[in-house]
Amino acid sequence: MTDFRSDNESPAAPEIMAAVAAANEGPARAYGDDAITARLDALFGALFEAPVSVWPVATGTAANALAVAALTPSWGAVRCHPQAHLNVDECGAPEFYAGGAKLIPAPGEHGKIDRRGLAETLAAAGAHGEHETPPAVLSLTQATEAGTVYTPGEIMALAETARAHGMSVHMDGARFGNAVAHLGCAPADISWRAGVDVLSFGATKNGALAAEAIIDFRPGGGEELRRRRKRGGHLWSKMRFLSAQLAACAEDGLWLRLAARANAAAARLAAGVAALPGAELLHPAQANEVFARLPPAALAALEAEGFGFHRWPAGGEGAIRLVASWCARDDDIDRLIACAGRALAAAPRL
Repeated sequence: MTDFRSDNESPAAPEIMAAVAAANEGPARAYGDDAITARLDALFGALFEAPVSVWPVATGTAANALAVAALTPSWGAVRCHPQAHLNVDECGAPEFYAGGAKLIPAPGEHGKIDRRGLAETLAAAGAHGEHETPPAVLSLTQATEAGTVYTPGEIMALAETARAHGMSVHMDGARFGNAVAHLGCAPADISWRAGVDVLSFGATKNGALAAEAIIDFRPGGGEELRRRRKRGGHLWSKMRFLSAQLAACAEDGLWLRLAARANAAAARLAAGVAALPGAELLHPAQANEVFARLPPAALAALEAEGFGFHRWPAGGEGAIRLVASWCARDDDIDRLIACAGRALAAAPRL
């Protein structure tokens, strides 16, 4: 199968594997007291141009759930996009880790929360007094679940709206690298500088073996995350192997090079799909995901030829998602487009 199902299905980058192998030389102190983990705060602090606390965890679900739990009381509400991973793909983990906090969808087109709609719903907060769930956290996904990217100004505007109602701001950055690569901005411009308090920094989708990081931009906010990570089962005894992956990502711009490579592959894929007769792109392809609607003949041909992709019911009949990873090959993309094109050329015209 030529796989465009998910960047989770890609192999780890050679640089990551080399870093893990290097970390395997000899003994090291356990539970994050090793030399590699000790470097992460300074390494990511330089990357984000600010003091940070970095908390390695193994999965994106853990990063999101622990981060949100640290920002909201158990009676608080978390506003997020209806399609946010936090809302539809984490099996209630955020609510579980936060002790019952409520997720409330905040809609918007192309995966982005609409600021005006958010402001209108928040303006009504408090009308039911102690009977209602008060707003506590705004969670933004960057890049979004639609493969689009928030600009620094959009994030800042949403954060200002949230701040006006006493809310903290979390960012699910499972594809944060893809967003930075698309925008060509500094990582700070779409994180703490735009009003983000805590970032879930994704590495697994971007070439790592299994590693994510909770990056806390709040002064003195680390102790609660320290306890929550342990209580949640994500304090690895051999933490150096997680930290080695994160350090390798951050050093020498590897994370950004891998993300840019994936974005370029997705742009090639999107351009090819858009040129197919009867095909339609459902969202702008700004990061490394392409959402499209294709005629049945094209879909049948792609499946018959062994191309892997996900059908996407939320996009309607014929909708699919194609994801380009850091190691996506141009010839595989060209073969996919050619296969679909041949099928459409041979299909009977109605």
